[in-house]
Amino acid sequence: MPSRALITMDDLETAVRANAALEAAGYTTSMVSSMDDVRGAVRRAAPDVVLITGAVHEPPTLHLAAHAREHEISTLALLEPTDSERTERVGRLPVTEVMTKPVTPDDIVATVQRLLDRRGLQQRTGIIGESQAIQEVLVRIEQMAPVSSTVLIQGESGTGKELVAKGIHDLSPRRGKAFIAVNCAALPETLLESELFGHEKGAFTGAAERRLGRFELADGGTIFLDEIGEIPFSVQVKLLRVLESRAFFRVGGTQPIRVDVRVLAATNRHLREAVQLGEFRDDLYYRLNVLNIYLPPLRERRGDIPLLVRRFVREFARLHDRTFRGITPEAMERLVNAPWPGNVRQLRNLVESMVVLAPGSEIRAADIPADVFEGPGTLLPARLGNNGNREMAGSQELEFILRSLVDLKMQVEELRRRLDQAPQRVQVIDLTDSPLDDGGPDTETDLVGGGEVLYRPGMTMEEVEKATIGAALREFGGNRRRAAEVLGIGERTLYRKIKAYQLE
Repeated sequence: MPSRALITMDDLETAVRANAALEAAGYTTSMVSSMDDVRGAVRRAAPDVVLITGAVHEPPTLHLAAHAREHEISTLALLEPTDSERTERVGRLPVTEVMTKPVTPDDIVATVQRLLDRRGLQQRTGIIGESQAIQEVLVRIEQMAPVSSTVLIQGESGTGKELVAKGIHDLSPRRGKAFIAVNCAALPETLLESELFGHEKGAFTGAAERRLGRFELADGGTIFLDEIGEIPFSVQVKLLRVLESRAFFRVGGTQPIRVDVRVLAATNRHLREAVQLGEFRDDLYYRLNVLNIYLPPLRERRGDIPLLVRRFVREFARLHDRTFRGITPEAMERLVNAPWPGNVRQLRNLVESMVVLAPGSEIRAADIPADVFEGPGTLLPARLGNNGNREMAGSQELEFILRSLVDLKMQVEELRRRLDQAPQRVQVIDLTDSPLDDGGPDTETDLVGGGEVLYRPGMTMEEVEKATIGAALREFGGNRRRAAEVLGIGERTLYRKIKAYQLE
């Protein structure tokens, strides 16, 4: 079926020209006035994309854009030249993409097609989100898919790294061949080499017959090495040889096996730090990190949480044959503000449990478990009565200490990852165990001095990020473009964070 486009008539001349161009390109089009009933117009037209030709900041148009986003319909907004200067308001528009007039009908058709292709990619991969961070991930998938270079996918557990790998494979020329996934952390060292490269009969006790490894099974296709940071040194050496020569030996074999395989690797570790600590080979790291995709944690794209929740509610309502009206605004607000240390995977599992266990046909705030609002390291020792078991208390105290140390390490690793690509003008100083550490900063000025960001135990990532952005802005006299370049983020992302942290 031809794709369907809904066009607003706020700018009638532009709307007519766009309508003619889209029809000539094979689209089914409908035109709607901003004064029409939005829900009714979307229901009647059932569009794949909405084109907003003007009045982008007016309430009816914003209502249409929000309604389209709620139903996962791509939206392209055409801005007036003066609108593009109002960065704050443009950044808050609930649209997928914007273009500034004047634009040609051919440019509109090309952009609409690109948005539909990207929406198709989201549907195939399950990567859900309208945030700028997710749109950047989708763009990188589209850029990397046609080539055969190795890709390193980085991000916390539960962010969807395997979905990204499948998306790259599905868009690549290898999509008709095998996609083989290997969880390197799930296999002991004694089995990992055999699993990857196979073995000959009699190569070791229990090898009753020849077995093909995952690299041979993926010949012509793609192999996805998940948790690549967990493989032992002995296997790292052999993996490096495969990446360099595209050949390997089975365990116990004497003949080289040549394969044509694209390697995609993923990790939730900070591999550059692992290289510095001697836990990962630097030559293998550079071989893997030819192309790189970073998946942001859910807490960095909270605007996508309502989309994810609604998608998961529909999915599990069908799966478990439950009827749901949806989720109350209070419950949604609580979910949006939760820390989500387990990211999308944690959110998906939670929604499934609420769909199954919620007593009514609508998820309420009371249906959300309290532990959802506890981030990593927030486990507190349980209060015991007079007859409490001392051994249990000691165990809980130890667990609390260990969890706190893990949380601090995660925060420091995340900070180092964020600043890896920044020049050394912005320097992070860890004041843990320092004579300057007086138990925490008293004021914001304690955190930042000149071009330095001082880290103190107990600081949250938000506090560190705020201090880092403030230092970069001061370093360049408020020049946001230069600060964004130094911090390795887009200007639009920087502007949102300036507003969020009130750094005006």
